[in-house]
Amino acid sequence: MKKLLFLLIFLPGIMMGQRNVKVWWFDAGLKVQYGATGLYNTAIVDDPNWNYEIGTGTSFGGKLGVNYDVHGITLDALFGSSAQPFDQAGDPNINDVKWKHTDIYLMYRNNKNLGYFELGPKYSLINSVTSTPTAGPETDISDQFSSSGLAGVLGFGVYLLGSDGAFSGILGFRLEYGFQDIVNDSGATLNAPLPETSFTYGDNYAASHPIFAGISFELNFGIGYFGRASCGGRSKFIRF
Repeated sequence: MKKLLFLLIFLPGIMMGQRNVKVWWFDAGLKVQYGATGLYNTAIVDDPNWNYEIGTGTSFGGKLGVNYDVHGITLDALFGSSAQPFDQAGDPNINDVKWKHTDIYLMYRNNKNLGYFELGPKYSLINSVTSTPTAGPETDISDQFSSSGLAGVLGFGVYLLGSDGAFSGILGFRLEYGFQDIVNDSGATLNAPLPETSFTYGDNYAASHPIFAGISFELNFGIGYFGRASCGGRSKFIRF
């Protein structure tokens, strides 16, 4: 019991500080994200009749991590909803486009000095899309949008509680940019993501890229570690 308590207290310092010890460790956690979301479309940006409003989105789910020394690979699975409100210039009408999605992140994470930097791809499944004008009912327009998409993700953060051993609370910031047009061919002919009758691309059709910029918070719990000292000895897996 004394040895176990010693490991729980001092393992994070050993992993982060002593280079003569190389340790694999595994963690799992709960995660939530909140921030600004949108559909970036250059044709709509350049159109004087429409203005972008700030949309917000929330995601929640879990993560698994595999770490060695200061390097790690994390797999996140999050369920979320996002929104992009459009304001028609000179008119009180707002068209609010909302989509629900399931996101899978595969991130490389570098942990140093009680902080981290991460980089990787995100694969999204688009579960549903709705459009809600101010003067009208909510309409399901899922058939005008792609069923999936790929994005690039850049993030960083700090350890607020504990560190990267038995338990940690982590505050982070993420930037995401969708590489693909979220609107499908059918939606493009209907001028999506805006209502068909209120906007015309003409010869200037442009792709709509999902974007996100916001904060994340993780509660991580250590599963265990596997390793041995470089001076010798048999490798072992020990649960936290």
